[in-house]
Amino acid sequence: MTDTIHENLRIPTGGAELEADIHVPPRALGVVLFAHGSGSSRLSPRNIFVAEQLQQAGLATVLVDLLTPTEEQIDRRTPKLRFDIPMLAARLVALTEWITQHDSTAEKPTGLFGASTGAGGALIAAAARPVLVSTVVSRGGRPDLASDFLYLVRQPVLLVVGQHDGPVIELNRRAREKLRGEARLEIVPGATHLFEEPGTLEQVAMLARHWFVDQMQTEEPHLSTR
Repeated sequence: MTDTIHENLRIPTGGAELEADIHVPPRALGVVLFAHGSGSSRLSPRNIFVAEQLQQAGLATVLVDLLTPTEEQIDRRTPKLRFDIPMLAARLVALTEWITQHDSTAEKPTGLFGASTGAGGALIAAAARPVLVSTVVSRGGRPDLASDFLYLVRQPVLLVVGQHDGPVIELNRRAREKLRGEARLEIVPGATHLFEEPGTLEQVAMLARHWFVDQMQTEEPHLSTR
């Protein structure tokens, strides 16, 4: 029986090397790349929790820092890099391409899980790489930051928002109307933007887990030669 693979790597993305934690269970059904929100990192406890739930369902996960340590220091003083959505999206595109060629994650359907502002970058990456990206899940996301790229997203998209995150609910409703593929909006009862209320993050993880498994079971694997 194949053992679970754990890797901590620096992934080149064209001008920057980004630190990533990779977890690949035996016979992984697919791989999910996490795009954290503004001011966060691959060590986000919320994303780690969701990633662990996905791993239990047989999905590989890639948690990555979208900024380098030097950039993070700059961003603490002038928080503009975290909102540079085109730059973050370009890095997600490069990461997606790397995942589809890396030994432990190649030839598997690839999904993106975007949180907060990271969802905007994830949707742009999905529009830019329609063959490589199978599906997208957004947690408390800002899909509006993908702007006109929303019209180019034809992959299935799950939008998860907290019941008490009013303005973001409306942004997600508007974004859903622009998406060209299957798009579902799930509102988690009693939850605010960060899903800190008891049981709410568990609901996010359950929704994401079912969504990714359902989508990837019907997806043809991507060849690493693409």
